[in-house]
Amino acid sequence: MAIDCGRHEAVGIDLVAMCVNDLVVQGAEPLFFLDYFATGRLDVDHAATVVAGIAEGCRQAGCALIGGETAEMPGLYAAGDYDLAGFAVGAVARDRVLTGAGIGPGDVVLGLASSGVHSNGFSLVRKILADHGMAYGDSFSFDRDRMAGDLLLAPTRIYVRSCLAAIRAGGVKGLAHITGGGLLENIPRILPPGTACRLDAGTWALPPLFAGLAAMGDLAPRDLARTFNCGIGMVAVVEAARAETLAALLQAEGETVYTIGAIVGADTAGGETVVIDGWEHWRQ
Repeated sequence: MAIDCGRHEAVGIDLVAMCVNDLVVQGAEPLFFLDYFATGRLDVDHAATVVAGIAEGCRQAGCALIGGETAEMPGLYAAGDYDLAGFAVGAVARDRVLTGAGIGPGDVVLGLASSGVHSNGFSLVRKILADHGMAYGDSFSFDRDRMAGDLLLAPTRIYVRSCLAAIRAGGVKGLAHITGGGLLENIPRILPPGTACRLDAGTWALPPLFAGLAAMGDLAPRDLARTFNCGIGMVAVVEAARAETLAALLQAEGETVYTIGAIVGADTAGGETVVIDGWEHWRQ
């Protein structure tokens, strides 16, 4: 999509975000990042823009961009196409690794707002747009002032600084980065046996972008929550007694924070690991 739109500013941030957000959920502080840029024939301007985005992502995450690799492979890539990969290394004291093992019924679930689609679900996005004959330069009905491509390519939010501050303050039991699989498949990764997560869809507003995609693609709320972040890019499971303090701290760090649910016993969840009540709020 970035290639088709000629917009290469955000993909470098996305690349870093997908790595460092997965590190911080372990309680780790990202230390450094390396990238890999492959193309058929190097376009210096495009590559420079992408690398500038990677550097900006590293700045936001507080880690160093210490190197990378650029490869030209004529015949493997179509003209103008390129491929990105990267990895980050972080550190956390062994006795401070966040495993979610201490999560239990009564813990509070906080949701940190996303900035958009966050690099996941784009196969479905592209299909929905194609089925409606929409180009990336067109506008969605819910936002006539901006092009669809601009909305969809909003860079992934990087949660490192805020989440590390919350971890250091105490009371964070687990973090889940909401990527592919959405709310329904990412939160279970941090839940110990015998527990489940119960969310209330009415505690945060479904962003217009996701509501619009759901309407265009005739997606049921459950399918939406299994594919997209639905406006929640990071989930924090915290001690109930610390929930209000931690929500205020995260807000002071620049996050938009919602109290979206609680941890319950698995026997009360009807066999589901994540239960979302209040689907009707997403159908409005």
